[in-house]
Amino acid sequence: MVKESDFELVEEPVTALAEGQARVRNLMVAFEPAMRGWINEGESYLPPVGIGEVMRASAVGQVVESATPELEVGEIVTGMFGWQEYTLLDMRQPGMLGGANKLPPGATPEQALSVFGITGLTAYFGLLEIGQPKEGDVVLVSGAAGATGSVVAQIARIKGASKVVGIAGGPRKCRWLTETLGLDAAIDYKSEEVGRRIKEECPEGVDVFFDNVGGEILDSALVNMAQRGRIVLCGGISRYNEAEPSPGPRNYLELTVRRCRMEGFIVIDYFSRIPEAAADLAKWISEGKIVVETDVQEGIENVPRTFLRLFSGENLGKQLCRLAEASPAS
Repeated sequence: MVKESDFELVEEPVTALAEGQARVRNLMVAFEPAMRGWINEGESYLPPVGIGEVMRASAVGQVVESATPELEVGEIVTGMFGWQEYTLLDMRQPGMLGGANKLPPGATPEQALSVFGITGLTAYFGLLEIGQPKEGDVVLVSGAAGATGSVVAQIARIKGASKVVGIAGGPRKCRWLTETLGLDAAIDYKSEEVGRRIKEECPEGVDVFFDNVGGEILDSALVNMAQRGRIVLCGGISRYNEAEPSPGPRNYLELTVRRCRMEGFIVIDYFSRIPEAAADLAKWISEGKIVVETDVQEGIENVPRTFLRLFSGENLGKQLCRLAEASPAS
C-alpha cells in the first residue's frame, strides 16, 4: 500500500519568467486511482514518475505572472500541473497553451477536474465506445460511487438502459446511488454477497458491466453476464497496491460460454474527441441529467493523505484538494 511517507514536501525558489512563459498558482488538485500506477517502476502507457520528481496530477490554477500574450494574469487554466503550489507554463514547448487549457465556458474548477476532466471523459468514452450500450440494456457498474463510476451510471440511464445497478461500499454510498443518482439498485460489497445480489437484481443477465475494481467483483460479474455481454475494463483498484500480481479472473471461461467481449482502454486514446464529449456532458448537466459530487480536502500538506482516501473508500464522488482560492484579476 502506498504511504504518506512515500512523498516529501519541499520548497524551492521560483525563477524569473523568460519570454513566452507564464506562472500559474494551483488552486485545486485532482486524484485518480490510476495515479497509483504512475509511480510504479517499468513501462506503461505513461512514463513513471521518477524518484525526486513532482507527482503528476491534474489541477486547476490561476495565472499570476505572464510573459506571453497568450495568457493574461487572472485567467483560470487546467492541465497536468502536479502536486505543487506553482507551475511554470512555457509556450515554446509543444502542447496547447504550454500544456494548459482554459476552462470550458461556465465550468467551475470542481467540474473541470471531475465531469470535464479525466474521470468524466473516461466514463463517457469507456461506456459509449467500449460498452456500446443499447436501449433496454441492463448495466452494472462497480465503484459506482466514485468519480468515474457515478458518471457512467448516469450516462447509462440517459442512453436508455432498462436497469442500472451500482456496486459500492457502505450504506451511505448505496443510498446516494439510489436516492440521489436514481439508480435502480445498489449492492453493498462490504455487507452483501455480491454474486448472489447481482443474480437477484439482474436475473436475465448483465448486458454491460463497467468495471473499476477487478478481483472478486469481476469474477462475480463474469458468471452473471448475458449472452454477448460487454465488459469494460476501466481499472482494478482492488489490486493496485498488491506486492505481487494476483491470479487472473477464475471465471474467465464464461466469456466463451456466454460469447462475451471484455476490453480494456485508456482515455488518452480519445483526447482528440474531447470537444464532442464536453458538449454532451455540458448539455446533460444543464438539463439536470448528471449530478456531480466532489469530496474536497484542504492544503498542500494534506495532498498525500487525500490521495490515500481513494484506497480506503472514504471519498464520495471526485476526490479533490484545494490549495488556494482564486484572486481577482489585476
